[in-house]
Amino acid sequence: MKVTALMADTLVDDVRTFSGGRNITESMVIALTDWLRIQKIKQLNAELENEPYEFTLGFSAAKARKANRRVRH
Repeated sequence: MKVTALMADTLVDDVRTFSGGRNITESMVIALTDWLRIQKIKQLNAELENEPYEFTLGFSAAKARKANRRVRH
């Protein structure tokens, strides 16, 4: 998708410097992808804060591995 955006030159220069992109487009894709990852982590953390995961009684990693091995063919 082609997008036209008006941004300060210093912002674009900083994004290019810190992202390591070869050009403005690649730099912006890297920056936006990183920003989205951070936002998704924040959202997941908020969801887990409200409703944390709980292990079932008697859970163990060894039992989970054993069950996973049985399922695979």
